[in-house]
Amino acid sequence: MPIATSASCPPRVGGVADESPAEPARGSGEQVRDAAIAAARNAFAAGGYARTTFKGLAAAAGVAPTVLRKYYDNKDAVFAAALRLPTDPVGAVPTLLAPGVEGLGERLVRFTLDTLGDPQVRDDLMSMARSGASAAALTKSLQDYLDTTVIDRVVTAVGVPDARMRVALISSYLIGVAAGRYVMRIEPLASASEEYVVRLVAPTIQALLDPRTSLPKPTGASS
Repeated sequence: MPIATSASCPPRVGGVADESPAEPARGSGEQVRDAAIAAARNAFAAGGYARTTFKGLAAAAGVAPTVLRKYYDNKDAVFAAALRLPTDPVGAVPTLLAPGVEGLGERLVRFTLDTLGDPQVRDDLMSMARSGASAAALTKSLQDYLDTTVIDRVVTAVGVPDARMRVALISSYLIGVAAGRYVMRIEPLASASEEYVVRLVAPTIQALLDPRTSLPKPTGASS
């Protein structure tokens, strides 16, 4: 049964104070975009995706937020451009949900591997790592980004109980696999075929997305 989607699942906003925007830059639109993308890449490499705000990115680019919004709708769009993702994660959510809960785990695993395994994305991540970004910082930013743009929205649409715990488990598992495969290059995971990785990972993700599957109660919790 198809899952209804709604516009009532807005992206979360970073939790730190915004920087004061600078005066609008006199440069071209390309210069504004390049500056915003550079700021987003620096924040991502430092593990600061969740703390970064649209206003802060605009300030780093030397423009007011209204100027930056001519080129990017929101913070997530800037980060998508900075990572040169092959597809828009937010726009992919309705496609992931449309066939229903059955098979959703497999579709989510494939989406994650296809997106982060894209050669251009992989090269960018490795470039950040070579430039001094730690694997832990990149993994944190990847997890925060995937949570905000995809997993929160998917879990909310499905309507599973214990949603926050399921989001944390799903994103930790998916990003752990992706980081081990594409950033840290852990063998034999790094050289395994995508089909094989999907077969190994999808059943666990499917169980966490299935509202009929209850999570165990915490030790000591009342019944």
